[in-house]
Amino acid sequence: MHTLSCLCGSGVIYQQCCGLFHSGEKIPLTAEGLMRSRYTAYVLRNVSYLQETWDVNSRPTTIDFSKEKIEWVGLEITDIKKGKSKDSKGVVAFKAFYSVDGEQCVMNEISRFTKINGCWFYLDGIIKSMGKIDMQTNQGRNMLCSCGSGKKFKRCCGAEQ
Repeated sequence: MHTLSCLCGSGVIYQQCCGLFHSGEKIPLTAEGLMRSRYTAYVLRNVSYLQETWDVNSRPTTIDFSKEKIEWVGLEITDIKKGKSKDSKGVVAFKAFYSVDGEQCVMNEISRFTKINGCWFYLDGIIKSMGKIDMQTNQGRNMLCSCGSGKKFKRCCGAEQ
């Protein structure tokens, strides 16, 4: 059971945040809410929630985490277009921070969402970039720290550099 802050970065504990969506007790009212709950489901490898919240027209038949070596460590929403409770479509841009073999990395994605019969579904996404954060050139110092503190890198682990 998760008693710490939710992995989606909301600052609320899991049971009162994405846990409500994962259990089926509530549904996300916005595209951003669905994005955050799907990120948390991805970190937790909750395949059933990912499948249930994926639009039937673009949903893969299976999701296999068995070969994934990525450790997801943080989420930052960078832009939202529409996707409110009264909208039928929405776009959420985000940065997902992760670690692979000790290397700090970030993925920038733009995801599209659609609302059908009052429920939001993930439609598809475009990965704009993915790779190592180059701390030698200070690229990424304004991004959230991958340690999960919720602080910018330059105010957290990057303050030592």
